[in-house]
Amino acid sequence: MTNVLSDAEIDRNLPTGWRHDGDELVRSYEFDEYLDGVVFANAVAEVAEEQHHHPTIEIAFRTVTVRTTTHEANGVTKRDLRLAAICNEEY
Repeated sequence: MTNVLSDAEIDRNLPTGWRHDGDELVRSYEFDEYLDGVVFANAVAEVAEEQHHHPTIEIAFRTVTVRTTTHEANGVTKRDLRLAAICNEEY
């Protein structure tokens, strides 16, 4: 089982643009066009599948919100920080 990180560990390692909200990490990405957001969401989904770590991805008109948590650990782990950083790379 993966260990849940402390608030201090999360804050020290939180990727740019992300926030710690309870037991998950959250970031909203803005796009000029709806389909740009869809392309981004698909790229995140592919990376998530490769990582075997699946976030919640919400697609709105020009915004995509990504939420990640490690369900089996009931909180944020290194896996979530890694996925958040990868999402930023895809953006």
